[in-house]
Amino acid sequence: MRILGIDYGERRIGLAVSDPTGTLARPLRTIAPRGPVGRRARAVAGEIAALAADSDGLESVVVGLPRRLDGAGHEQTARVLTFVDALRRSVDLPVALQDERLSSVEADARLAARDRAFVRERDWRRRKAQLDAAAAAVILQDYLDTEDGA
Repeated sequence: MRILGIDYGERRIGLAVSDPTGTLARPLRTIAPRGPVGRRARAVAGEIAALAADSDGLESVVVGLPRRLDGAGHEQTARVLTFVDALRRSVDLPVALQDERLSSVEADARLAARDRAFVRERDWRRRKAQLDAAAAAVILQDYLDTEDGA
């Protein structure tokens, strides 16, 4: 069964999904729900319901938890925890947290490398539109790798 990875942001929410074996993560899409956190959680819950209804199903959800490099929380940490609380009330699947320090930096580096390898014209705007889903894939892959090694 698959696992959904989420990179929660104030403007966009990146989604990634694992393969059915729970080995590899891939970016899925970016959504931009507006409104209070409860409405955003319900929008993500709709995405979760659609994925769970697929033949490969959905086992659980992993949300990236932002922290400072020293491990301390900050403003966005509290926002993500509020979102996770609302999401847990909206879905019947387990929702885990995964440290997301530097996930956006790694995702951007991967997208830039891909652009250099396959695209002659490097377009930051196009890459920026894919960044949140790519960051969700980094978060999810870190979780999969940690769970596999545990």
